[in-house]
Amino acid sequence: MDLNELSGKIIGAAIEVHQSLGPGLLESAYEECLCHELNLNGLSFKRQQHLPVSYKSVKLDCGYRLDIVVEESIILELKAVDRIEPIYKAQLLTYLKLANIKLGLLLNFNVPVMKDGIVRVVNRY
Repeated sequence: MDLNELSGKIIGAAIEVHQSLGPGLLESAYEECLCHELNLNGLSFKRQQHLPVSYKSVKLDCGYRLDIVVEESIILELKAVDRIEPIYKAQLLTYLKLANIKLGLLLNFNVPVMKDGIVRVVNRY
C-alpha cells in the first residue's frame, strides 16, 4: 500500500471516530478510539513509541513519544486544541526527521468537521 492510500485509510478512520464522538474530549480518548478503528481496518500500529534524540552520535532518552505510528510509515500526532499552531507542525516535522519517516498527519479532533482538523506534513529529508 502506498503512502497516499494508507493516509486515506487513516483519515477515514479519524473521520469515523470524530463522527461518533464529536469534539470536546481529551486527546487520550481519541487516541484509544482511533487505535481501535485502525485495528478494525487491519492496519498495524504502535502507540506511544519511544523516540530517542541523537546528539553527536549519542542516542539520548529525552522522553519523546510518538502518539501513533501506522505501518511503520506514517506518524500521527493527535491534538484536541482550539487551533493548530505552527509549533505543532514544526514538532511533527522534527519527529519525522528523527524517526526517518516521510509522512505525518496532525489530527486535531477539537473541530466541528474533521477535515478541517487534518494537516499533512512531509519530511523531504
